[in-house]
This record gives sequence, structure tokens and C-alpha cells, in this order.
Amino acid sequence: MVIAFVRTVILYLLIIAGVRLMGKRQVGELEPSELVLALLIADLAAVPMQDFGIPLLTGIIPILTLLCITMIISVLTMKSITFRALLCGRPSIIVENGKLHQREMAKNRFTVDELMEELRMKGFTDISTIKYAILETNGQISVLPFADQKPPVARDMNISLPEAGLPLVIINDGRVLEHNLKTHGYDRNWLDKQLAAHHVKSPKEVYLLTADELGQVYFALKETAT
Repeated sequence: MVIAFVRTVILYLLIIAGVRLMGKRQVGELEPSELVLALLIADLAAVPMQDFGIPLLTGIIPILTLLCITMIISVLTMKSITFRALLCGRPSIIVENGKLHQREMAKNRFTVDELMEELRMKGFTDISTIKYAILETNGQISVLPFADQKPPVARDMNISLPEAGLPLVIINDGRVLEHNLKTHGYDRNWLDKQLAAHHVKSPKEVYLLTADELGQVYFALKETAT
């Protein structure tokens, strides 16, 4: 049992290292080479985890080899545009000026149903309002509407708004994050006033409290168990 535990922990940590090398991406955003790497590493790690008769190095060496290849490929894709296009492909314009590029859709085996689903998820239902829809190399759709279809922003209306900065979590599930509290220049007195304003006696009663540089606060109490 101890051997099984140790082998599993070692392989698990190795897989985590491999995933970290691929960067902070979701599964749906992986490049083809990264997806293949993830599948291969998972398959290679599963065998020595289950079969104790196989030496641990039999699983570790191929995984390390794949990680080394990944690092080499990463450097090459950064240095060479041609190699990056060959390995990852190029984005494809499938809608331009409100018109479908049917050849590009067929080339990428992208159906009309898939396109309409992606557009609806982006908040678009009318293709004629879209200037460009681009199928990215990770399979995601980027949509750029015509200028007159874009929602107005403060700059368009000549309105100057103060920058609120990044809201930071001050209380997380009853725990006060002292570092975040001090980052925006707040202290315990400020926090006590916020709690008093919401009729709360202790931070332990708070599920989430965030604040930005302008003092705007989001406050959520813990739900009581029923």
C-alpha cells in the first residue's frame, strides 16, 4: 500500500508539473499539441499507477521526455512564426462584413449549427450585424460587430469616470485577508465600520467582502444552514 501511495504521488506531481508548463488555460483553450500532450501524459501515468510490476521509471522517463519536447516546441513557436503556423494553424475568418465564408467553414469542418451556437453565446443572433467572426486556433470564436452595433462607452459620450481599480477580497468565508486590507490603504477601523454598517458583529459571519480603491464595497453574509 505504501508503494502504491508513493508511486501515485510521484506521478501525480509530475502530471501537475506538465500541466503547469502548458500555462493557465482551460481545456477548451488548449492548442492541438498541448491537448495531445495532456492525453499522452495521462495515459502514460495510468499504467505504472495500476501495474506495480512495471518499474516507476518506465512511466517517468516518457513523461519527462514529452515535457522536454514541449519546452523545445514552446521556444520554437516563440521564435519562428512559420513553425507556429505549422504547428498551431492560423485563425480563419468565417464571417466578413455580414457574409459567411462557406469554404473556410468547410475547410475547418465547422457547421452552421456550431457557428450559430457560438454567436448566441457571444450575444449575437444576427449575422448581418457582424463585421468579423474569426475561428481562432484554439477553437474559440472571436466576434467583432460593426461599429454602429457596439454598445456606447463613457468615452463615446464624453463622460469622465474615475478609475476604481481592482476590487480585492477583504473577507473570504469569515477570514480577514490582512494583506488585501492594507493594499488599498484600509485598516481594522475601516473594516469594523463596514461590519457595523451591515449590522454584523464578527467577520466570521461574512461570506465575502470586497472593496476597490474608491471604497465601493460588495458585502455578502453567510447563509444559515436550514
